[in-house]
Amino acid sequence: MYHTTGLDKAEIDGLCEMIHREAVADERTWPPILGLYKSVVVTLTYLRRNRVQAEIAEAFEVSQSTISRAITAMTGLVERALRRYVPSADELDDRTQYVVDGTLLPCWSWAAHPQLYSGKHKTTGLNVQILGTLDGELVWISDPVDGSRHDTYCLRESGALTSNAAGNWTGDKGYVGTGMLTPIKKPAHRELLDWEKQFNTRSTKSATSSSRSSRTSKPGGSCTPTTADHSPPSPRQSQPSWDYISIAPRE
Repeated sequence: MYHTTGLDKAEIDGLCEMIHREAVADERTWPPILGLYKSVVVTLTYLRRNRVQAEIAEAFEVSQSTISRAITAMTGLVERALRRYVPSADELDDRTQYVVDGTLLPCWSWAAHPQLYSGKHKTTGLNVQILGTLDGELVWISDPVDGSRHDTYCLRESGALTSNAAGNWTGDKGYVGTGMLTPIKKPAHRELLDWEKQFNTRSTKSATSSSRSSRTSKPGGSCTPTTADHSPPSPRQSQPSWDYISIAPRE
């Protein structure tokens, strides 16, 4: 269960209790054939692993439309129940050493939304900033920004990086000029010196912890890009990171 949803059974039970307490009568529209518990499991599985609904339906021996109704009913309730446990940028400690990295959450290719296209990744999506400790613990994820934006822009828009915090943060070359510790770029007129290469090697090793955090923040799969334009945009393009569900306390 944990590897599928990110929560063990006791944590899912606690989440179900939270949802049942907070949901008003007209919001309890999860499919009766699944019930609250299975509807939560279905929703967490879909959000965490990005599995095809028909595949989930086969595993739970229901129709695809039932899975779709469960996900539609539960997604907002899960987000609302866990909202108070999601850390904000204001809660970050300026004295703690963090490693930051940007990642692209892929979505469908929308011809009418060129701002989603990332020239770096050669696909469409939303840019989010991932903050982790030196041990690789995920501590914060920014709100999504259009995929065409540079990591530095996205980080500054998030408001997380302050002048006091910059000296304790580590990032890749995309964050040069922000005040944080970054690798040394190769000058146009010469090669890197030996000590500069060694410094970059050590910086890269430190940044691997953030890369691990970035991987855990992504769904298990990604939407297949297309060249066709559709309307309205896919809801997955604004889907938040659901790894934060793991910080909900057991009840």
